[in-house]
Amino acid sequence: MTEPQPLTEHTADVIVVGAGPAGSTTAYHLAKAGLDVLLLEKTAFPREKVCGDGLTPRAVKELVAMGIDISEEAGWLRNKGLRIIGGGVRLQLDWPDLASYPDYGLVRKREDFDEQLARQAQKAGARLHERCTVGAPITDDRTGRITGVHAKLGDDKREVTFHAPLVVAADGNSSRLSLAMGLHRREDRPMGVAVRTYFTSPRHEDDYLESWLELWDRRGGQERLLPGYGWIFGMGDGTSNVGLGVLNTSAAFKELDWREVLKAWCASMPEDWGYTPENMTGPIRGAALPMAFNRQPHYTKGLLLVGDAGGLVNPFNGEGIAYAMESGRIAADVIVQAAARTTPAQRELALLNYPKILKDTYGGYYTLGRAFVKLIGNPKVMKIATQRGLTHPLLMKFTLKLLANLTEPTGGDAMDRLINGLSKVAPKA
Repeated sequence: MTEPQPLTEHTADVIVVGAGPAGSTTAYHLAKAGLDVLLLEKTAFPREKVCGDGLTPRAVKELVAMGIDISEEAGWLRNKGLRIIGGGVRLQLDWPDLASYPDYGLVRKREDFDEQLARQAQKAGARLHERCTVGAPITDDRTGRITGVHAKLGDDKREVTFHAPLVVAADGNSSRLSLAMGLHRREDRPMGVAVRTYFTSPRHEDDYLESWLELWDRRGGQERLLPGYGWIFGMGDGTSNVGLGVLNTSAAFKELDWREVLKAWCASMPEDWGYTPENMTGPIRGAALPMAFNRQPHYTKGLLLVGDAGGLVNPFNGEGIAYAMESGRIAADVIVQAAARTTPAQRELALLNYPKILKDTYGGYYTLGRAFVKLIGNPKVMKIATQRGLTHPLLMKFTLKLLANLTEPTGGDAMDRLINGLSKVAPKA
């Protein structure tokens, strides 16, 4: 981290590239702490992103920390927990009762969810540039450190340069900025794919998130078990978000057209739910889910990675928003502390702590998740687990805590202590 430059329209203490949940959360916490932040977003709000739109209590906690109005009057739909369907069993599990997290989740379309976070960052003092396409990094010839970015701004694609001693890559799974700085995706980490669409449906006000552990294709009078898991989330606005996720550990990962798989699964649903082609309100869209720290290191040469750019999606359940927001908050805290140091060497020492904090926080848990992903990639294992596990409510309560990463960090009940203990002894790779 070099000495701060005088601030102008195109200079700042920190540049954040990407105004998704990770970038906007980073910018919000930096601005609240008094740093000058440029938040650069390639599209214009409102804009759509492929997502399940369901938020667990971990994400709710981060929204509360940002001062977002999450009332029902402000358009948020609350949910009580998770309904799991599979093996002929339908099990309804409430979110755990914890001191550390709320006991409810939320649902909101990404179409305006991301904008709410970006506007909150703006209110805190971040300078947001929409329609700002970031290109190559600007680096110091002598040290290789990033000192800014080239960009094209506005509808006229005006070429500009932005300068800051620190840059945060919050530019998603592809993270062109990370690639340009030599940080490539790790092939030994799991990758998921999610596809989803919206249907007009009488089930739109469901107060549980619904997860299907078996996807059946019942077309043509035959029953075929498809790989992956499905979800149905009522949006509270007359529609349901219906989608499926699949892992690259599945043998069928590259073989199948996942849009067709989603259509086949929807065709097996009861007709009165309305998940039929004529009730579809938008196209089927897909997105990659980069999991378990699939791009490292999370800090190098003035660049910090947050959210999907750093592969922070939970491999147990495909959840990304909570971890995007948490990593943004952690990165901001590290940057604020580093900025208060008096020498470049001291600032660098503080910044190098960011990857360590991430590994201490998630490393062991994500290692367990990678093992879990390998197991459920085998359809036989998944079938046995579904048929036998769902009949044991206590085991499923434990599974919910494990998959959603919802435990008390210290103390807690026996389940919390077991999950935390396993995460602590697992390698933090």
